[in-house]
Amino acid sequence: MLVVRSLALFSLAALFEIGGAWLVWQGVREHRGWVWIGAGVIALGLYGLVATFQSEDHFGRVLAAYGGIFVAGSIVWGVVADGYRPDRYDILGALICLAGMAVLMYAPRGD
Repeated sequence: MLVVRSLALFSLAALFEIGGAWLVWQGVREHRGWVWIGAGVIALGLYGLVATFQSEDHFGRVLAAYGGIFVAGSIVWGVVADGYRPDRYDILGALICLAGMAVLMYAPRGD
């Protein structure tokens, strides 16, 4: 059950981080204004908060593992929000990142 909770937290963190960055992007690059930028900054702060709820005690491990979720989540976000069409290398790269994330977070350790 800890793995399911961890994956849910990673997913929520991805929603806040990717969504926050996208809001800032929209505010600046698409000239949507300070409200979008401010909402993005708040979402990015919530990403940092959500990461603290992982049961893993090592910040570096959690953040490194989250990187795999971020890569895959960013591609999914691009598909849904911007109509981006990933090619096979995008998908392969994301799968490799997810495999790395699984090893970092869920490999059996003696500690």
